[in-house]
This record gives sequence, C-alpha cells and structure tokens, in this order.
Amino acid sequence: MITQLEKEVVFRFLKTRKNDGFLNIISIFSFIGISLGVAVLIIVMSVMNGFRTELINKIIGFNAHAVVKESNTPLKLINDNEFTKNIPSNDGEAVILNKDNTKGIFLKGYLENDYKKLQIVNNEEYYGSKSLNNNSISIGKELSIYLNVNIDDKITVMSPAGIQTLVGTLPKQETFKIISIFDSGLSEFNENIAYINLETLENFFNKKKENRFLEFYFKNPKNIEKHKKNLSNLYPDSIIYTWSDMNKSLFSALKVERNVMFIILSLIIIVAAFNIISGLTILVKNKTRDIGILKSIGVTNKSIKKIFFFIGFLIGTSATLFGVLIGTFFSIYIENIRQFISNIFGISLFPSDIYILNSLPSEINITSIIIISLCSIITTIIVSIYPASKASLLDTVKTLKYE
Repeated sequence: MITQLEKEVVFRFLKTRKNDGFLNIISIFSFIGISLGVAVLIIVMSVMNGFRTELINKIIGFNAHAVVKESNTPLKLINDNEFTKNIPSNDGEAVILNKDNTKGIFLKGYLENDYKKLQIVNNEEYYGSKSLNNNSISIGKELSIYLNVNIDDKITVMSPAGIQTLVGTLPKQETFKIISIFDSGLSEFNENIAYINLETLENFFNKKKENRFLEFYFKNPKNIEKHKKNLSNLYPDSIIYTWSDMNKSLFSALKVERNVMFIILSLIIIVAAFNIISGLTILVKNKTRDIGILKSIGVTNKSIKKIFFFIGFLIGTSATLFGVLIGTFFSIYIENIRQFISNIFGISLFPSDIYILNSLPSEINITSIIIISLCSIITTIIVSIYPASKASLLDTVKTLKYE
C-alpha cells in the first residue's frame, strides 16, 4: 500500500514546472503513444471480429450448416431437437449459354417445398417466385447482371451428361425460365450458384435418387464441431462436412491475420511505454535534490522506489484507460465515421465489391479489451521498475552535496 506522504509526493512530482519543459513533452508523448496504441488495437480487433462474424453469418445463411453424403444406400431423414430442418439435395456443374455470354455454373437442386424453407429465399433480398418447379431456375444478382437477364427471361443450360443421338453422344441442353433473383450478400456465391428443382437436376445430370445427400440446418450453427460429432454418431458410415470445413482456409487466414495485427500494433504500445523510462530517468535527475531531502527526513529507499514507480504506473494506466475510451467510441461509431469521411472527401473507404460487405462491421469483445488493457498496464509496470530502482539507490550525502 502507498502512504499518504507518498501519494502527496507522487502528485507533486507529476505537476510540471517551467524548468521541466522537456520532461513534460516526454510525458505527453508517452501518454499519447500508449493511448493511441491501445485505441488502434481495440478498433482493429473490433473490426476484424465484426468482419469474421458477418462473414460467418452470411456463409451459414446461404449454405447448409452440415452435409451428410452416403455412397451406397439412401439416407433417411431424422428428427432431432438440435436442428431446425434436414432436407434432401443434390448438385452438379453445368454451363449457361446465353447469346454471346457463356458461364460455368454450380447448380443446386431442392424439392419445391424444401426450397421454400431456405433462409436465402425468406429474406428481403429475394425477388420473384418461390415455386421452384420443373424447368425453372433461381439465379444470383451478380449472375443476372453478367448475363443481362431478368425474371421471366429464359436461359439455356448445358449439362456434361450425355444423351445418345444418331450422330453420337451429345451433351444435354435444357431451357430454364428465371423465376427469381437472390442476393446472398457474397458476390462469389451470387455469380456462380443457381437453384433448380431436385427432380429436374437428377434428370439433367443422369443422377439416381439414391445419390441424394442430406443438408442439415442447426439452431446454433456456430457450435458446429459438437453438431458434427453428433451427426457422426447418427451416420457412422457416411461422409460429413460442415460450413467450417468448407471455409477452413479462409477462417485460418483471418485468425493468423488477427494475431499478426495484434503483435504489430502491440509494438506501438511497447515503444510508447519505453518513453516512460526516459521520462522517469529525467525526472529522477531533476528531482535529485528533492530525493536527498526526502531521504534526510527519514523516507526509506522503498518509499522512494514506490513514489517513482507509481508515477510511471499512473501515466501508463491513465493513458490505457483513455485509449480504451477512444477505441470503444470509434468501434461503436466506426460505420458512421466511415460514411462521414467518404462523404466529405468523396472517396470509398470500404468498397463492397472488394470487401464483400456493404458496411464496415465492428464487434466489441470485452475479453479482447481486457487483454489489451492488461498488456498495456503490465508493460508500463515493467518499464517503470528500473528508473524507480535507480532513484531509490541515490546517495543522500552526494545528492545534497552537489546540489
């Protein structure tokens, strides 16, 4: 514990005088450096957390949370409280032929009633009919722009499955009517995926009904590893993959990037914290006479060490708290700030065609803020120990003699 005398000396030494001009500059820059380091680190971590969450929400909103495939026997539908629905599906790759445009496409097939249950169909960004019957197709927004087509237009799709004719085997071609246009929020999906009726798909690709797989949609899709384990118990001989498995490389890259950014930005705090050593060393030099007087009236070396240690600790802690406030404020209103800067300077700071998302996401994580704050304060504590120890070791006689 710090005594009342030590508190008064600490606050007295913190008050700058005219002859402490350079010391004051160092203290200010230490404070600003630590505050900015903490604030920037919180903002970056919040944006990356928000980006990861938004990406997960879009992926699990568009894709099945888990898929179970069986190569030998047809899969049976089951009922369980853990998932909202499980529906049969199948897929295949084809080519769209439309006037002068040719585009590879990944077709996904669903029964009409199952298709109406999909989350992507039941949102505000879905336009058109939900009746996915024979020879109808639902395409993404980007694909409709690329092909220059709209609802009720017709497109020709060519399948790699062959059909026997008098002149040999030719690939199948079918004409589909566009009944709807969807927007998953991910341009890559919108451009490369389309939906058709499951029975139509099986006929189009010469697939058997027994080759269908099951798509599972869970109430809590983020807890996917637990769900995958349960599915493994229900279907021990089947192939099971989840949204996490299909996007493992993407989320691994995001995790690595977040960790690297944390390390790099932490260096800002460390560099700023080391300015405290310079500040406290100059303070000790300027207060040599005061230290000598304090020792002469009976103040112990331990108290002197505590006084200078708490000076560094107060600078670092107050700078950290100020940085937390700034970082939290910017994290909450970062999208408003982005829009303001974009409108003022007429530039796009977060183009949706590059970053997929339409707005700058942010998710404040209390655990991250606590970790960042603790790292900053611990760094401050470490760098404050050396100059405080040097101050306590000053010789009383020599300090007063040369002063």
